[in-house]
Amino acid sequence: MKQSRHDKIAAMRAEQQQRAARKRNLTLTTTVIGVFVIVLAAFFLINRPGEGPSGPQLVRADSHRLQTAADGKVTLVEFLDFECEGCRAYFPVVEELRKEYAGKVTFIARYFPISSHYNAERAARAVEAAARQGQFEGMYKLMYERQTDWAEQRVPADHVFRGYAEQLKLDVAAWDRAYQDPATLARVKQDADDGLALGVEGTPTFFLNGQKIQPRSAEEFKAAIDAALNA
Repeated sequence: MKQSRHDKIAAMRAEQQQRAARKRNLTLTTTVIGVFVIVLAAFFLINRPGEGPSGPQLVRADSHRLQTAADGKVTLVEFLDFECEGCRAYFPVVEELRKEYAGKVTFIARYFPISSHYNAERAARAVEAAARQGQFEGMYKLMYERQTDWAEQRVPADHVFRGYAEQLKLDVAAWDRAYQDPATLARVKQDADDGLALGVEGTPTFFLNGQKIQPRSAEEFKAAIDAALNA
């Protein structure tokens, strides 16, 4: 009888130990799975294409908006070079589209200075320096309207751009500092880097709701925008 009772006690202890071991294993497994899920989620959050802090983005929070549509349904992004003759040719077309689609389409301008254009990067810095004082659009327009004053020359056009800052009645000393600030150049290069990663090879390059388009006329431009608005 004593032996039988002893065996029962031993069996109960063994069963309790097995239960405890199973509970520890279950807890460990649950913890490992939880950690794995968290790590996996973090990986996808960090590496989402076009949305991570280091990934290319078509539109960033600091991208320059020439005008904004309240519903956000249609967005036209242009990668441009102020020394580019093609961009100058499209400038009046874009201005007309802005008037026709005011309140319906968001227009965004992004820098993409071509290295073979001697003053293109300087022009972008000049516009960005003006943007620091809320005059992005004013300087943007002057660059195209006066392009023949400074483009296709192999000498720095700094003094020309400074004259534009004076014409816009900016704080010229502050504009000078911003023009020379490495952060201004970094801002320009951020746009250009995004453009390269998104497949931009020349200027002007347009993206309508994320899709690259190559309109050959104002009519083609309008047709593409109308299709996007009616989608």
